[in-house]
Amino acid sequence: MGEEIHITEDEAALYDRQIRLWGLDAQRRLRAARVLLIGLKGLGAEIAKNIVLAGIKSLTLLDSTESTVEDSCSQFLISRNDVGRNRAEASLEQTQRLNPMVEVVADSQSPDQKSDEFFTQFDVVCATCCQQSTLLRINKICSHHKIKFFGGDVFGFYGFMFSDLGEHEYAEEVPKPKSKEDGEPAAKKAKKEETEMVTVKKSVTFSRLESALRIDWSSPNCQQKLKRTPSTFFIMQVLLDFIENNQRYPETQNKERDIELLLQQRSLTLDKLKLGSQKVVKEEFASFCFAELSPVCAIVGGVLGQEIIKAVSQRDPPHNNFFFYNGVEGSGLVDKISSL
Repeated sequence: MGEEIHITEDEAALYDRQIRLWGLDAQRRLRAARVLLIGLKGLGAEIAKNIVLAGIKSLTLLDSTESTVEDSCSQFLISRNDVGRNRAEASLEQTQRLNPMVEVVADSQSPDQKSDEFFTQFDVVCATCCQQSTLLRINKICSHHKIKFFGGDVFGFYGFMFSDLGEHEYAEEVPKPKSKEDGEPAAKKAKKEETEMVTVKKSVTFSRLESALRIDWSSPNCQQKLKRTPSTFFIMQVLLDFIENNQRYPETQNKERDIELLLQQRSLTLDKLKLGSQKVVKEEFASFCFAELSPVCAIVGGVLGQEIIKAVSQRDPPHNNFFFYNGVEGSGLVDKISSL
């Protein structure tokens, strides 16, 4: 994004509220951003909507799978007439209509078919509906080339977002430091200082997804961390392992069978992590892992879209490095999980 980006009058009118909110420089950065979005199920549709409306430069929709009847429950970019069509191609027209000023293209290949060089043409890569091995591979490529990486998925009532921005700098508005006594009445001075803000530059360091997934939870140093880590993190790992081992998501048409498989996978995953069952105690978690629920997609997609916008615009502190949503409990949580 090194090129000089000029905002046209039409763009200034369209993005007027955003420019007032985060400034012209931030909008220019968004206008220069080339984004790759992998996975066009319900979560991908929410992310596409949010970042296209924000005014990025281009969006590439990448998905090799066919749309299904089930997609109509959460994928609003695809109609029932599109069942059987490639998801990316079927989503192209409606995505483009959201903002004609953004270049939108569809790619019907799988991310696993793409060379490492393919990912280097983008400023941001957001991977959804991907196996664990695919997420780890793409994250590694992005980290090497200083490309902003996001990952996420929705499993029934559960959803997560992960981000790796490397060494990230951003601007944040903070209250102006209190000045020395200047003779003003205390009440008047306090009121003035409460409303006066200044912009400061800050930086934060991220770690790769592999660092979070490879933690040795049996080590003494991790015992305190384990108590604070949400159970949704371990449910996420159970589901990622399930998908990797079975080459599919849990299926609603075979729910009873897959509940048993999920419970078996829970034992295998927790044993691999050197954990007992205390972090995923309730066996009923398995019955809440099916399909994509539209409200969960909206929540996780809203957070993911906003984090992409914050990362590109370099405005406000980013979530470092996970966001978890647990629809059974109705709770969302940001947590930094890393072995580093």
